[in-house]
Amino acid sequence: MKKYILSSILMATALLTSGCSDWFDVSPKTDIKAEELFTTENGFRSALAGLYISMTDDDAYGDNLSFGMLDQMAQLYDMIPDGTTSRDAIYIYDVHTNGYDTKTKLERSWLKAYNIIANCNNLLKWLDANGAEVIRSSQDRDNLRAEALAIRAYLHFDLLRGWGPIYKNDSTARCIPYRTIADASRQPLLTANEVAHKVLNDLNEAMRLLSYEKNLSLAADKERRFRFNYYAVEALMARVYCWMDDADNAVLHAQNVIANSGLTLQTSNAGDPVLFNECLCALNLYRMSDNMSAKFAEGPKFTTQYYIGTQSLNTIFESTGTSSDVDFRAKSAAFIRYDAQQQAISRKYIDNPNGAIPLIRLPEMYYILAQMSPLEEGAKYVNAVRNARGYSTSTNISEFFDELYRDDVMDAEVRKEFYAEGQYFFFLKQHEITWFYNCPAGFSAEKFVFPLPDAEIEYGWTADSATQETDK
Repeated sequence: MKKYILSSILMATALLTSGCSDWFDVSPKTDIKAEELFTTENGFRSALAGLYISMTDDDAYGDNLSFGMLDQMAQLYDMIPDGTTSRDAIYIYDVHTNGYDTKTKLERSWLKAYNIIANCNNLLKWLDANGAEVIRSSQDRDNLRAEALAIRAYLHFDLLRGWGPIYKNDSTARCIPYRTIADASRQPLLTANEVAHKVLNDLNEAMRLLSYEKNLSLAADKERRFRFNYYAVEALMARVYCWMDDADNAVLHAQNVIANSGLTLQTSNAGDPVLFNECLCALNLYRMSDNMSAKFAEGPKFTTQYYIGTQSLNTIFESTGTSSDVDFRAKSAAFIRYDAQQQAISRKYIDNPNGAIPLIRLPEMYYILAQMSPLEEGAKYVNAVRNARGYSTSTNISEFFDELYRDDVMDAEVRKEFYAEGQYFFFLKQHEITWFYNCPAGFSAEKFVFPLPDAEIEYGWTADSATQETDK
């Protein structure tokens, strides 16, 4: 850990809404520049903006932890990189390879996540040190603290979902550290259950600090959808409780978000294939069309872009036969289809006027209710999303007859809804679904758990190192 946490503290020089991408380094050795940065209110706001900007990095949610590596692992694309001949090569975690080179991507994503977490902790440290003196409004101070806590929780939870165990099988397995201090000290690997509760502690505190936003309508406030607002934090709580299989709390928070956030399920994706109007929280990627051109762009010649074959698209979205002109998630507003090449590519990051990378969208709350409610009630929440997407009520699912049937239905719906958003792989892991469309024959549940990076194993916390540091 010492080797690669806090190699530098990066802060943005302008607010997120400015679109400025200039950065400067804050030395962790002297904190001289940090002392200058945190002497003004704008400095604090720039530091927070820097957290969001850094989350759009390729190693974070600008690729690996969103539509990129995770959706490749879920086999949602037919693009296989040069140097690779089979789909199962992406599950080679232990050695460096040509093509996917998943080992490198996992190591870089781990490093990037903890770097952002270190920046969160640095911001929180300076809020404690002189926030009251520099920032006059207590509400503004609360907002800064809440968003830093929420970002820290969001990243730790995704680290848990990736590097932690299948939670329902063994929540006591040690997996990742939960870092709350801005230094390079070695921190112990906590159990999955301990990490989940620390995530919830941060989110509860963030909700308390943002309670002034309870009457906020996100439909009327576009800018707050680009930040961790009150309802985004509550939606993340619902996600965490669902992962933990805590039905009562998952249902409580999901229902509250649906009832009070001001957002509604959209019935069209024309001009908005990423459905930004359903986003409870999203990241803004500066100059998205330019920065995404190597991943999503108009064809018909694709080399590095995340394309899908027409046959796979029709299977995943059930867009054949009588349902070929129903679900708007598979129609021309959602995909550019190239009939001659039998390929298609998602419009989500091509026709995206808001430059939005979704972190949490409203349909997930309906899916949480579908999974966590009693079987006889769950189907209505899936139907609500399906009806909004274009399915007639005559095709509604009457009820979930058993858990296996519910899992099958949810599998198909989550796969369609969150295509190119990085959520489907974690759904598969949560439910230990080891067979899915285009899944290689050798896939097993062990592939859901990412190994610790080599540097973490070599330099991270051990019982011996803890004893040595105590003796100092």
